[in-house]
Amino acid sequence: MSVALTLATPSRDGLPRFELDAMREFGVDAFVTGRGGGVSTAPYEHLNLALHVGDDPRLVAENRRRVAAAARVAPSHLVTSHQVHGATVNDLDHWRAGPLEGDALVTTRDDVALCVLVADCVPLLFVDPTDARVAVAHAGWRGLVAGVIPATLAHFARANEVRVVVGPHISSARYQIGPEVARHFSDVDGACHEDQGDRQRLDLGVVTRHQLRRGGVLDEHVTSCTPYTDDGGVFFSDRAQRPCGRFGLVARRATYDATRREGTP
Repeated sequence: MSVALTLATPSRDGLPRFELDAMREFGVDAFVTGRGGGVSTAPYEHLNLALHVGDDPRLVAENRRRVAAAARVAPSHLVTSHQVHGATVNDLDHWRAGPLEGDALVTTRDDVALCVLVADCVPLLFVDPTDARVAVAHAGWRGLVAGVIPATLAHFARANEVRVVVGPHISSARYQIGPEVARHFSDVDGACHEDQGDRQRLDLGVVTRHQLRRGGVLDEHVTSCTPYTDDGGVFFSDRAQRPCGRFGLVARRATYDATRREGTP
């Protein structure tokens, strides 16, 4: 299933966001941030959430504070990690504080909001409606080769019950690759399309859905989001503009309406 993301109204605490409403029935509050609603200046305008791209850390901290407020958690409980295009999954059930390294986060806690940062790579949300477990992952071509999807699914007892959202990412029309990358996906039907010379176009969405299916996730449990990140207008795009910021897919194991009723921070 494909869903076109539109800005939700009204904003949460002044933060524009794209709600992933379908996850609420499974007890998960999730949304995708865009470029709007932050304080960063060019070329990171406006809601850059990444510290590693050259932006002013004070501005990034304010941007993250706004996202944490929208998720109804303290800024220290908006959890990100240093992403390295690998397959390490950090389980936050016993995490208290401190930096993390890896490309996926998983938890059963409801007092933290997970946040994965992207700008063309695929952001993924995993939800088990029969359990309290929720995860987010960052998957570029290197992460897909490394196995971040099966590594994340390994934290769920029943892959065939898991619901997955494939967030905004670059389209094959804008993602040109060389043979050194294409060879990794030669066994995936429809993943690569011929371009000029020895160049090809890679469809990250096709590879992602192939790996989800191979991991036991049912096709009808996968939701793919549009628009793509291609032009860097709605979402940051590293291929469209360098340097640029990073947007986030944010998820918390509690519905937004419930957190408002509870009066949590």
